[in-house]
Amino acid sequence: MNISSYEDLLVAANEQAEPQRLLFVFASAELPSGHTKSQEDLFKSRKGGALTPVMCVDKLPSELNNFASLVEESRQTGKSWDIVFVASMSVKSKGKPNSDEAEQPLKTMVEDIQKGKIGNFLVFNQEGKLIQLQAF
Repeated sequence: MNISSYEDLLVAANEQAEPQRLLFVFASAELPSGHTKSQEDLFKSRKGGALTPVMCVDKLPSELNNFASLVEESRQTGKSWDIVFVASMSVKSKGKPNSDEAEQPLKTMVEDIQKGKIGNFLVFNQEGKLIQLQAF
């Protein structure tokens, strides 16, 4: 299935044979310390910067039926973010998937993002548009 929207993601997750948990890592764009003028210009034009994970959460697909719900829940934390990385994981346990199984995969996602290894994640902006990031 070609995923081109948040709704497509939910449909794909719900169609899987095994229960899924969606993993979300919210990140803010920052200007790196020791930046150059060129890096500053790219950052100001929203085409550059460093992405710093600020919070993460896992959810069942049924817990957030639209992107607006995800954004609203994130605002309640008081933490500012620019993009959200998303992955899905199959749950190994019987019955309803629980958050305990998502703890290590979320930590791994955060580490991967910090290393710039983001090719395995979907990325959405605050408006819920699927975006592609490029490394510079």
